[in-house]
Amino acid sequence: MHVCIHTSIKQRKASTSFGHCKKMKHFYQFQQHLVLFIGLGLLLSLLASFVMKCNALEDFTDTSDVRDFISNYENRNGLSRKLLLSPDIGDGTKRIGEECSKDDVVVFQGSTVPLPNGVPAFTVEILNACASDCSVAEIHVSCGWFSSVRLVNPRVFRRLSYDDCLVNDGQPLAPGQTLSFQYANSFAYPLSVSSVSCF
Repeated sequence: MHVCIHTSIKQRKASTSFGHCKKMKHFYQFQQHLVLFIGLGLLLSLLASFVMKCNALEDFTDTSDVRDFISNYENRNGLSRKLLLSPDIGDGTKRIGEECSKDDVVVFQGSTVPLPNGVPAFTVEILNACASDCSVAEIHVSCGWFSSVRLVNPRVFRRLSYDDCLVNDGQPLAPGQTLSFQYANSFAYPLSVSSVSCF
């Protein structure tokens, strides 16, 4: 009888020990699966993030390309029309002769590579497109509350007051001469020539 009880206790201990080992084995398998599942989730999350950033960059490039194309097309169209039109009086131009007008100064603007911190950047080119070899000075541009995160040389372009920016420090632009600068802001400022003096 004593032997039976002793054997029964051993069996119970062995059974309990076996059950405990079985539970531990399941627990470790569960942990392995959990780690694998979390790792797979993180990998998929990183992959999705990468794909979204690539798509956003592609969309940004596509939209900026389209914007640049439209802007350049409109500006070139304006240049063609302006070369065919005769200058009119009272258009914000101080003239010495009838040879040029504010329409002879063309402003091109387009997106460029953003700053490292992600702020959009823009390149501006201001061209004296006068067909009759005239120099244009005191070029004033309508520019709203123009400001830039990137420093713009004030001799090239600076805001004097609301909606009034001065180009080339008021100095003349020779025929065919182009002045360019870059600025950075969360949006592009609409820029258009408001007045010039012709020489």
